[in-house]
Amino acid sequence: MSEGDTEAAHEAIMQATYRALCEHGYADLTMKAIAEETGKSKATLHYYYDTKQDLLVAFLEYLLESFHEKVQLRDDENPAAQLTTILEKLVFGPDDYKAFQTAMLELRSQAPYSDAYRAQLRDNDQELTALLAGIIERGIEEDVFQDVDPDRTATYLLSTIDGARTRWIVLDDDDVLTTVNEELQDYLAERILVDEQALIK
Repeated sequence: MSEGDTEAAHEAIMQATYRALCEHGYADLTMKAIAEETGKSKATLHYYYDTKQDLLVAFLEYLLESFHEKVQLRDDENPAAQLTTILEKLVFGPDDYKAFQTAMLELRSQAPYSDAYRAQLRDNDQELTALLAGIIERGIEEDVFQDVDPDRTATYLLSTIDGARTRWIVLDDDDVLTTVNEELQDYLAERILVDEQALIK
């Protein structure tokens, strides 16, 4: 199998995993269900991944790579605009976002019992924290942001978003994402930005 075929197969499996997670949730997700989404046999799926855990660890890594591709930061872009855009992408999502985040909450709950899940989730968190911290650090250097601690600020922002997602799923609070997004924008304006007008430049 050529490298191109392998990459295409990987992409198809990851997309199928996304759809299957949205439809079945983590608890009822099976390799068979994912195979059916790909239109291929379960044996074909096992050719690439021995277990459901192996596949889901790869899927978590795929999510991070996909997010980086969607964001596509440019060095010449205003750090304030970059930070606002990324936060909105993390808070909101596509039409099936709630079903997907429900499944992800189930998957995250397995991390205390699975070193593999915990390790990949930690890697994802560290990557996102570093991404936000890098933007904040550049904003400080360009006198767009106040002299805050980039890592602590990034951790706070991501933790707030994680909490909002959990409340949204667990309490079925459909207003919380909008509320938290608005409050985060106020936080940026009051605690991070040197000049609030930087958000609209």
